[in-house]
Amino acid sequence: MPRPTVVIAGATGFIGRWFIERFHQEYRIIALSRGEMQPDPGYDKAEWRQVELYSLSSTEAALSGADYAVYLVHSMVPTTRLHQGGFEDTDLLLADNFGRAAKANGLKQILFMGGLLPEHETTDQLSRHLRSRWEVEQTLGAAGVPVTALRAGIIVGAEGSSFTMIRKLVERLPILICPAWCQSATHPIELDDALRMMQLVLGKEEMYNRAFDIGGAHATTYMEMIRTVAELLDKKRIIRPVRFFSPGFSTFWVSLFTDNSQALVSPLVESLRHDLIATPNELLAAFPDRKDFRTAARRALFGKEKLPALPKRKKIADKEKNTVRSVQRLPNPRAHSATYVARIYQRWLPIFFRTLINVTSDGDVSTFSFLSVPLLQLQFIPDRSDDNRQLFYINGGRLVRRKDYGWLEFRRVLDGAYVISAIHEFVPALPWYLYVLTQARAHAVVMDRFGRYLAKK
Repeated sequence: MPRPTVVIAGATGFIGRWFIERFHQEYRIIALSRGEMQPDPGYDKAEWRQVELYSLSSTEAALSGADYAVYLVHSMVPTTRLHQGGFEDTDLLLADNFGRAAKANGLKQILFMGGLLPEHETTDQLSRHLRSRWEVEQTLGAAGVPVTALRAGIIVGAEGSSFTMIRKLVERLPILICPAWCQSATHPIELDDALRMMQLVLGKEEMYNRAFDIGGAHATTYMEMIRTVAELLDKKRIIRPVRFFSPGFSTFWVSLFTDNSQALVSPLVESLRHDLIATPNELLAAFPDRKDFRTAARRALFGKEKLPALPKRKKIADKEKNTVRSVQRLPNPRAHSATYVARIYQRWLPIFFRTLINVTSDGDVSTFSFLSVPLLQLQFIPDRSDDNRQLFYINGGRLVRRKDYGWLEFRRVLDGAYVISAIHEFVPALPWYLYVLTQARAHAVVMDRFGRYLAKK
């Protein structure tokens, strides 16, 4: 009997690399990477495929031949020189792409590793990070592929990002002042326990379209985890709690002493204002031998296993450097189709600019002009568009330096509550810093005003 084929989005990350290491004999694994990997005759654990997850066609090709998918993507790190828009809107777009591609390829299940959610709080009360994880969970299955979500807090293992932050703080700071977020309840889980749960639910129809909280033997707090790591490392540290929550200051000092960007640290710190404890469920009951934090931390610190190495990446030659991505979420209270929003945008723009900007159409080609000067030309792609997504290639105009790069799309998400407007891989004709100071800012203002127009309409 052939092994099931599992495709992993986020395969170069902490969980993805350990999943490949643990289960490459149980599954045929397709590992996705944004960069192209060099062929290695001695590496047989996974088939590596290059993918651009922002592109629906690239994602569809990457998922070809898979039975199941594991989705481990988080978009906190920009992939273009300029990225306008919040990570939560970008995550929403990527999840919609992946769900559509999974449906097109007939996948049976998507396994998503999400985040623990606090009890008795609505989605509006969640931090940006946790609300984004919930939105991704909802969006992955919107196209019709069953989703199984495992909601986890900190996953403790060798070189895991959250645990590494704790270790570095303990190693580098003789005095640790713990603000309120360090005293919130949390529920860490050991890496192997999380991997075993992933394996149990993967391919099981009774687990489709369900969400499970996962956690270790006991809940704890970040302050207690810091104290435990200090004891295990035999570091004499002064650890003192303080009764305030300062996400800005906390982000600064965690970023400074752990070598992580503030863009990565900020949403994580913000989410720790919540108590995040796994609710008992049948999946946790199936693993009564789950490890506590001290056991998991000891193994992560002193175990012989190291984070599995990746194949070498191919060097990228002559890649365009001055690329722009801009992703904005627009309110859509009347649940209009993406077709309607794309059309009304072209009608609204001349009104907003008081006829200084004119939009003309010739078949599937739309030209945006200032007086008589063509600034931007868009080619509508009907065979890649539908009422939930409208796709346009950017292929001309004075504002465009590369006519073979870039596309614009409008995408209806979260049951029509929002429309995502996104420009991808745009290469401006203006000198870079002049573009950043002028055209980029103007685009952000225009989309903000268009969003307000849609909200009123």
